Amino acid sequence: MTTTDLVLTPTGLRFAGRTLPCTIGRSGITRDKVEGDLATPAGEHRITGLLYRPDRIPAHTLPRWATPIGLGALWCDDPTHGAYNQPVRAPLNASHETLRRADPLYDLILITDWNMHPAVPGKGSAIFLHTWRRPGYPTAGCIAFARADLLWIARRLTPGARLLVRP
Repeated sequence: MTTTDLVLTPTGLRFAGRTLPCTIGRSGITRDKVEGDLATPAGEHRITGLLYRPDRIPAHTLPRWATPIGLGALWCDDPTHGAYNQPVRAPLNASHETLRRADPLYDLILITDWNMHPAVPGKGSAIFLHTWRRPGYPTAGCIAFARADLLWIARRLTPGARLLVRP
């Protein structure tokens, strides 16, 4: 472990000398992730991207590697589709997550490399770090934070940083 690692602990996510409150998947942490199981996958994951809503978060407040979420931005979560666990554009005739949501959950997203390169159908998709619905409210498998804490992380993080999730 290094000080640049994001480490999930029973009391929150430890990063850069701070432990920040967060929520995980409704089903807890699993070593055997399956699409739709509502669990957060255990393991060592890398941060591969940072997405943001440019109409809600000013670009100049984020690192240069942040990418705006455009209209029609989706994430394919259909294990039978060729773009499974990849960003895609609307229209898409397959199951997907809409990245440009009406609520603030995906205003800022740190993307992990969970089940990528190549994606194994059915092993889970779209494991993000994003804003929580409210404190203590579980996710569908992602890790969620207060908006201010997620912004604090994003401003200090570098691509390739490790996210360590232990069962």
